[in-house]
Amino acid sequence: MSGAPDIRTTFFQECDELLEALNDGLASVQEQVAGGPSDPEALHAIFRAVHSIKGGAGAFGLNALVRFAHAFETVLDLLRSGKIPATEDLVALLFRAGDMLTDHVTAAREGRENAGDPAVAALMAELAAVSGAPEAPAAAEDEGGEEDFGFVPMTLPFELEGPGAQRFHIAFAASRRLYANGHDPLILFEALSAIGTLEVAVSAARLPDLTTLDPEEGYLDWALTLETEQDRGAIEEVFEFVEGLAEIEIRCEDEDPPAGAEGIDAGPQIAPAPRDPATVAEGSADATPPPPAPARVAPDAPPVAPTAASAAPPASQSAPGAAQGASSAPPASATIRVDLERVDGLINAVGELVIHQAMIAQKLAEAGVAWNSDIGAGFDAFRNLTSEIQERVMAIRAQPIKPLFQRMARIVREAAAVSGKTAQLRTEGEATEVDKTVIERLAEPLTHILRNAVDHGLETSEKRVAAGKPASGVISLSATYRSGRVVIEVADDGAGINREKVRAIAIEKGLIDPAAELSEAEVDRLLFMPGFSTATEVSDLSGRGVGMDVVKRTIQAIGGRISINSTPGRGTVISISLPLTLAVLDGILIEVCGETMVVPITAVVETLRPGPKDIHAIGPDQRVVTVRDTVVPVVDLGQVFGLPGTCSQDILLLVETESRNRYALAVDAIKDQSQVVIKGLEGNYRHVAGISAATILGDGRIALIIDPEEAVAQAAPVSPVAAAVAASAPPSSQPAALTPAR
Repeated sequence: MSGAPDIRTTFFQECDELLEALNDGLASVQEQVAGGPSDPEALHAIFRAVHSIKGGAGAFGLNALVRFAHAFETVLDLLRSGKIPATEDLVALLFRAGDMLTDHVTAAREGRENAGDPAVAALMAELAAVSGAPEAPAAAEDEGGEEDFGFVPMTLPFELEGPGAQRFHIAFAASRRLYANGHDPLILFEALSAIGTLEVAVSAARLPDLTTLDPEEGYLDWALTLETEQDRGAIEEVFEFVEGLAEIEIRCEDEDPPAGAEGIDAGPQIAPAPRDPATVAEGSADATPPPPAPARVAPDAPPVAPTAASAAPPASQSAPGAAQGASSAPPASATIRVDLERVDGLINAVGELVIHQAMIAQKLAEAGVAWNSDIGAGFDAFRNLTSEIQERVMAIRAQPIKPLFQRMARIVREAAAVSGKTAQLRTEGEATEVDKTVIERLAEPLTHILRNAVDHGLETSEKRVAAGKPASGVISLSATYRSGRVVIEVADDGAGINREKVRAIAIEKGLIDPAAELSEAEVDRLLFMPGFSTATEVSDLSGRGVGMDVVKRTIQAIGGRISINSTPGRGTVISISLPLTLAVLDGILIEVCGETMVVPITAVVETLRPGPKDIHAIGPDQRVVTVRDTVVPVVDLGQVFGLPGTCSQDILLLVETESRNRYALAVDAIKDQSQVVIKGLEGNYRHVAGISAATILGDGRIALIIDPEEAVAQAAPVSPVAAAVAASAPPSSQPAALTPAR
């Protein structure tokens, strides 16, 4: 079947959604065990997620994944039925099983299996010990030794001889949605034949003539008779993945037949009302005329060879209401999956649209077109429409940070196990949306930060108890919007940074002069220097001297900033500030020594026009400006970038860095405020200190986008003593503010 690869891809995409639901449910169960509010649906959601993954994996012959999921869901079934209690140790085991299930899905997606992994066998042994079930073999020694999970090889015939303790009559009528989701009734019938002797009768009474036939509609009805030793539950499990996609009626022969079915030998018939033509066009399976007595399928009819892809579970199976019965059809999906390359192409096209809009505005201004004219009004509407399109397109790439946070929960669990510590991760702001590219490139540095928080930040349980803290350490991971950026914070409640030790190691490694006087913040920043490590020995988590400097470079490469703040005895907070998107930003166009540059508007607090008495000279090259009750260092951008020419520097841009320090950027003029399309420099040139990217202006010229944080770092710093001296100078008239402070 040509669509099999697409359906397989869809299955793994649905696995990602199911694994996310699994982690949500496990987190809810963990809260309940810790004394939180009860949520009975959480266990059912976890079970459905694992069972759905197992069902789809069986259709594709992913035996190792099926085997592990079966052991996992056995424990979950006992837990949700109240046969085993929920304890902290059991929840920890379920989390490890969820992590292993994720590994199995990843391996299956990459075309390999974890069947021979000793860790898998050990974990399955733990699950079997909890459930009391015999441990499943890691792999079948021969075909006859394979464990039966209810999935049937696709070559089985319809009729398998076997003793039948009960006789069931099954009426089955498929809707068009069953076929649209890739299901095949023949596979369902084969699964039934595996648990007993099956007879199949089909009716084509609803099949119209060719002039009115809809090729996507389901016109066939089946009446099945099954003799089996299994109970009704085994039959219902076969149809579990098509609930809501077909009309199904199961009746044991010992039960009283439904009204109107007395004259039927092959089992109950489906006898709904006649179909309306409009209903047929919509694909409804609710109204069909009663078929005549169905014709028997010949016992020696050759079996049809269906494809495994047709048994992939639909996405709706992960919904909580998917198992409420066939009579309540799930709503149509409100989402579509689009290839990422198409989204990137659309974003690039919108970027070019923004550039050309700026060019048109430039040409209209040069032509002297009045903005209150018809042309001006039309362009204004075009500009507003462009802005709306740009915002909506950028929102397509924006994704909740929740999946990344869920992956980090596993990192914390594994790091705690390796270090022999007890830790739990608390998350906040999981719904915060960030550009997909930012999320992808954030995973590695965030992993390293969390491992450091467990290995270096948290104390052992004994030390924590001795210090009056809970035995289990807490690491908080949060995301929030702040000043047009996304701020992610990793906080631990450990011992904090031992600054004396950090300073001693920095002196030993020759990173700083022994006579240097450093503030607490400057000592903390030593952790980001290349080759720095406080670990005394190499372990699986740390000690190799490659770490926080790489984290810093990775964060800076995506336009982010990282800072650290620690309180002895109370813990450490690492803050990461990231742009919402890597495509477009709002900026202020400035002129410096005849060059047009862009400053991100999110970094600007206010603009100032200082008077001569507001500027204080400190040494030959350093100046400060008095702003209300504070003194702010002045940074000469022309000097920072080595620009030739004369700079008047009549205007100051007051900017704030991630460390909450303020600086005044001296510029010659403010030209405009505009949206600019970000064009990276590193891919085509190299990194330039103080410059984050470039853009194309409306007149076609290229303008550099300033990185305020890095630009002020390039300037000669003003010492705290000099700033204090300047602050003690007699007060003067305050500079005129062009824009109010935020």
